Amino acid sequence: MSETLELAQQLIQRPSVTPSDEGCQALIAKRLSAIGFSIETLQFEDVTNLWATLGSRGPLFVFAGHTDVVPTGPENSWRYPPFSATVADGFLHGRGAADMKGSIAAMITAAERFLAKSKLNARIGFLITSDEEGIAINGTQKVMKELGARNIKIDYCLVGEPSSSRQLGDTVKIGRRGSLSAKLVVKGTQGHVAYPQLAINPIHKLLPVLAVLTDITWDEGNASFPATSFQISNINAGTGATNVIPGQIEVDFNFRFSTELNAAAIQSRVTQLLGEADLNYQIDWNLSGEPFLTESGRLVEAVATSIQQHCGLDTERSTAGGTSDGRFIAPTGAEVVELGPCNATIHQIDEKITVAELDKLSDVYQGVLQTLAS
Repeated sequence: MSETLELAQQLIQRPSVTPSDEGCQALIAKRLSAIGFSIETLQFEDVTNLWATLGSRGPLFVFAGHTDVVPTGPENSWRYPPFSATVADGFLHGRGAADMKGSIAAMITAAERFLAKSKLNARIGFLITSDEEGIAINGTQKVMKELGARNIKIDYCLVGEPSSSRQLGDTVKIGRRGSLSAKLVVKGTQGHVAYPQLAINPIHKLLPVLAVLTDITWDEGNASFPATSFQISNINAGTGATNVIPGQIEVDFNFRFSTELNAAAIQSRVTQLLGEADLNYQIDWNLSGEPFLTESGRLVEAVATSIQQHCGLDTERSTAGGTSDGRFIAPTGAEVVELGPCNATIHQIDEKITVAELDKLSDVYQGVLQTLAS
């Protein structure tokens, strides 16, 4: 059994459903301290974060990841118990195998082999949180604020999110779209459907605005991003009776936006439309992150070169998918790339990763270290 596989099993066997860490970071700290890393635990409320560093000069290269996992769902639906870390038919099975305890194990063993064979001419860091799959308030976001207060600047950050589609290394993420959500409440006046003149139907007043928002071409995207999208995810109104005009309507919606826009511009346009419709409304916004992009640079090239060397592939550079903790790191000026295993089973029943892919991922990470830290 390879060291990477063994470590991945040990991590998976700790049932760290977000925001719990269940001792994963203590295990990681033990491995890293054994090869010279300085270890610091940054605790923010119920979230445990690990900041580990090695080296005193040169650019700072950081591996970033998370030990928390999503809930398993019905455990009796799994082929193998979700925290058993069973190896069968060439796969490592378990919650977190792909997202992303396998990546963390590969990062650690890559660092161990690199430091055993090469002279360090840079600084290496590990930023590990237990708050990525949840609300992501007390994790990487808080750690980055703390590092900023200490004037610690990350130059290169490799995030271990499962970026690959069909085989390891076929896709890396060089950026992500911004995500802006809102909960909109529009108030009217409740009344009887037979006497609409005595009521104000908030559904009727809001629907034309939603139609306009749906039809707007927000931008055309660009070479790295698709066009901005607007999606309504929930509408709630009514009293349960068919003969009552409701007193209010609630709508949840989300924008996934490119670098052609920013959150402020979107909010301004939506507010303008709501104002023009003369609505009695309240809107609460939640910005998960602005878009970020690392179109080129030493990290992108180092990752592409290592994938070519160890996987024999010319990787696709993508910005598709949801958000990641890279959104908290990139705004500081760091080059950020996401590279990890295949994402076909993430968040699903029977999450798994191939054993061969796991070992190869460690080799790819080591190749990136060799380029940027030696």
